[in-house]
Amino acid sequence: MFNLSELQHDALLEIFNIGVGHAASAMSDIVKEEVTMSVPSISFLNRAEAASMLGQDGARICGISQHFEGAFKTEALLMFPEEKSLEIVRLMVGEAMPMAELTEMEQEAMSEIGNIILNSCIGTLANIFGQQLSGSLPMYHVGSSEEILTASGSPADAIVLMLHIDFILEKHEIHGYVAFILDMSALHDLQDQVDRYLAKAMGG
Repeated sequence: MFNLSELQHDALLEIFNIGVGHAASAMSDIVKEEVTMSVPSISFLNRAEAASMLGQDGARICGISQHFEGAFKTEALLMFPEEKSLEIVRLMVGEAMPMAELTEMEQEAMSEIGNIILNSCIGTLANIFGQQLSGSLPMYHVGSSEEILTASGSPADAIVLMLHIDFILEKHEIHGYVAFILDMSALHDLQDQVDRYLAKAMGG
């Protein structure tokens, strides 16, 4: 399995926390309430391990995916348990929205949230690394964790960089995941970029 050194791991965690900080600020503007987001952990898993971690209780997953390419290629996914997605949408549109209309809005609203969070993470990586990364339009998926992870058409031997995200509002605490599906070439490109970032930070 692919591993980073402790220094590389800490640097990547710091970068992603900056990214979700930007996303939290944008989300706060939408829901008119302070949103705090953090990435307490990142891990590298194979696809089967990632599917098992996401689908521990057999719950269906709501996922938003975007394809990015440039400095490296990746399929990025934001995932929440399906029952939490309507809760998030209700926070965006207010309590008064009837359930039928809320359900109709779910795909559009979740795609917007995915777009904000994934672009904040990837945009921060691109800015810090001084690289270009361009993304596709967000795609909305609902299904088992395995279905969500395979919807991108990524190879079974791809590595999944999994970010656990704590998504906290005043009265709500929602746990989600961001996954970046990478092949070995993209992983080594990412590792090279982290090394360059560390060298620069240390004045090398």
